[in-house]
Amino acid sequence: MKLTFSFLVCRLAGLAFMFSASILLQILACALYNNWWPLLSGLMYVLVPMPCLFFGGGSTYFLTSSEGGGWISAAKFLTGASAVGSIAIPAILRHAELIETGAMWIEFVSFFILACTLLCFHHVSLEEEW
Repeated sequence: MKLTFSFLVCRLAGLAFMFSASILLQILACALYNNWWPLLSGLMYVLVPMPCLFFGGGSTYFLTSSEGGGWISAAKFLTGASAVGSIAIPAILRHAELIETGAMWIEFVSFFILACTLLCFHHVSLEEEW
């Protein structure tokens, strides 16, 4: 199935919008409650794609493949650990009463949108025409 250039541009724009919405919610969680501790989970947003860049050659294919050696397994572990950290950090900050409950829920929504963005990117990157 041949995809037109405008359809691909719309896909890229959609991914960019989803990513921007996730970052906006990340900043809103901090600004609305006048507390910048939730930005700590933004560090995990930077760490999530790093194993793909360093061990996967920039591709997300290795995450769903069953082949690979020690480095691929390490990359899968680091990706999972940073994804879990993105959820755990706001929960830990809320438990320590450093952030409000509303900020924690905004962080969770931000992570959900980011995860959907990454899944969409993975799906798009596996297509032949991309």
